[in-house]
Amino acid sequence: MNLNQVTVPSVNIPAAIAFYQRLGLKLIVEALPHYARFECPDGTSTFSVHLTDRLPDGEGTYVYFECDDLDGTVASLIASGTLFEELPNDKSWLWREARLRDQDNNIIILYYAGDNRKNPPWRVN
Repeated sequence: MNLNQVTVPSVNIPAAIAFYQRLGLKLIVEALPHYARFECPDGTSTFSVHLTDRLPDGEGTYVYFECDDLDGTVASLIASGTLFEELPNDKSWLWREARLRDQDNNIIILYYAGDNRKNPPWRVN
């Protein structure tokens, strides 16, 4: 089994397209006003947004995108006007993360984990 894609809700697909393209995702399906799908710049995973009348209550969805050069990516996004809730910092789970939200309140985490992504010291054998 392999993860194909993650889909998050949006009340404004054109705004979502602009946001995720600014993050570096490549738009591959634009079915306005209901849906958009993107390719991640690395690997084979895709990501999509679908139109909804109402967003879920609570914190929304957490979506993680791994970046080989996290600090450089964040610096570039900040220079282009992207606002972050949390700048890159080292976490106790051995990942380096930065956090922001999309226009629909989904939490987007840009991170770098290296080998610790799948093989942390506490991995179950």
